Amino acid sequence: MFIQTESTPNPATLKFLPGRTVLETGTADFPTADAAGNSPLAQRVFAVDGVSGVFFGNDFVTVTKSEGVEWDHIKPAILGAIMEHFQSGQSAVEGEGAAASGHAEHDGPDGEIVTQIKELLDTRVRPAVAQDGGDIVFHGFDRGIVYLHMQGACAGCPSSTLTLKMGIENLLRHYIPEVLEVRPVAA
Repeated sequence: MFIQTESTPNPATLKFLPGRTVLETGTADFPTADAAGNSPLAQRVFAVDGVSGVFFGNDFVTVTKSEGVEWDHIKPAILGAIMEHFQSGQSAVEGEGAAASGHAEHDGPDGEIVTQIKELLDTRVRPAVAQDGGDIVFHGFDRGIVYLHMQGACAGCPSSTLTLKMGIENLLRHYIPEVLEVRPVAA
């Protein structure tokens, strides 16, 4: 098994491509080792000293390292943990919560606007940020403000504010005049 790695815009995050499906649908975010309870793969990766976050997409694993840790020191162990997992035959995430991403539901007078926002995020934004090893999840829309949660490589990325303001906000405002601003939210 050959696992490729790619850098991301976030220097604290690397994208690992195992050459096989990690999650059938959606994404799964494990911002701490405690959150990895239902994921044998995330538990293996967190067992590597210096790992501070793990994120799964369809065909990739994004790993965030702790501050002060060098990639040269932990990358071989992470590659070994991922390889060991896939050789074990276990699933990446077990039971409830597999494919943990999704969208917050929104009913009411803004329902049509929210549907348009979600459609643009799914078709234009999420594929682009997935290439960088992350994801963006819709959290709400209130009085012209769109609330989004950034995951994986996007969480804590130095360019995330620029991505939100110049990229996503401009895109949404262009297509949906009711959108005035985009703001990040913590999980």
